[in-house]
Amino acid sequence: MLEKFLAEVFGTAILVLLGDGVVAGVLLARSKAANSGWIVITLAWGLAVFCGTVVAGPLSGAHLNPAVTLSLAIMEAEKQGSTGITWQAVPPYLAGEFLGAMIGAALVTLHYWDHFKATQDQGIKLAVFSTAPNIRNYPLNLISEIIGTFVLVFVIFCFGQPHSLAPATMGALPIALLIVVIGLSLGGTTGYAINPARDLGPRIVHFLLPIPGKGGSDWAYSWVPVAGPLIGGALAAVVYFYGFTGSIVLAIPK
Repeated sequence: MLEKFLAEVFGTAILVLLGDGVVAGVLLARSKAANSGWIVITLAWGLAVFCGTVVAGPLSGAHLNPAVTLSLAIMEAEKQGSTGITWQAVPPYLAGEFLGAMIGAALVTLHYWDHFKATQDQGIKLAVFSTAPNIRNYPLNLISEIIGTFVLVFVIFCFGQPHSLAPATMGALPIALLIVVIGLSLGGTTGYAINPARDLGPRIVHFLLPIPGKGGSDWAYSWVPVAGPLIGGALAAVVYFYGFTGSIVLAIPK
């Protein structure tokens, strides 16, 4: 389990370093990538997931996301596929994911330190670390995160096989492409956290580190990108195994 914990730490750190890194490059002042746009951000986030999955996949299955870990634990508990993720395995996985996200965000802070100093807008600085909606409507923002994460986990299940459900089992590239299309199609409302560790870990780093000219960490919104993905991941597990695959089995002629 220590090996799995460390794999999640390194994989999620790479994910957040590259993912938050592209946001910093696009948003912060005097960056050579400044104003390169949403497509650059979504593409780089997909590639960041690709890299994190390659790093962690052989050792931990590359969850990199508490919503994925939770959904696999639900499947194991209900005996709907041998995922290997018991409830006892959930805390080490989650600890690795959150710690890795914090390490990745801290490295982004160091890498772009002068650009944080050159940037006046406090909201832009926070956006490097965590998500926020352009239109703040907590119920609809929550629904957006639920839908985005449902698509993520449901399609991951469709990529894999019921007896071996983990992102690493079907390769990193399909997961990367899935992240890109979620960002392009569904990310415009909340910034598509679809991962509690990816949002809360860096938000904590923003709160703790003496980032030049930073403002508040928007704790009023912080529950949405945590609760939404967890609900969406759990719903995807239930719908896939008790609705989708169950319907397929019932439709097969005896």
